[in-house]
Amino acid sequence: VAAASQGVRVATDDSWSDIFSRVLVEKVEPRLGLGQPSVLHSYPVSEAALARPQPSDPRFAERFEVYLCGVELANGFGELTDAAEQERRFGLEMDVKSRVYSERYPIDADFIAALSAMPPASGVALGLDRLAMLATGAPGIEFVQWNPVDTGADR
Repeated sequence: VAAASQGVRVATDDSWSDIFSRVLVEKVEPRLGLGQPSVLHSYPVSEAALARPQPSDPRFAERFEVYLCGVELANGFGELTDAAEQERRFGLEMDVKSRVYSERYPIDADFIAALSAMPPASGVALGLDRLAMLATGAPGIEFVQWNPVDTGADR
């Protein structure tokens, strides 16, 4: 109800994750990185499907995002290598997909098996197209993409 009074649409069947994502995208992200870079970190584990929990507080994940001028430039996290936990998380995601869309996808057994042999790892994805958009002052990401997606909007 508090989120709705601030202009965020909330449906009766929205989950906590739905509301969290909507508030983040609509109210928080556009204000991040204004005037200086911002780092958003310690995401709830439910919002970091492939990230390992923080050792100090397992409710939060080892995940972060870097923002500049309201644009997410980078997303990084510590890889979850616990195969049983990853399979459990995928199962929960498929339960939601089944409830909302009446469909399920098989869990990638090869991926789950590979996690058991994976050493601790982490990584960061930097959006070069987003960086180019900010550097050139482009009004949108579609103006700097090397392979623009044809949305059919021009037809």
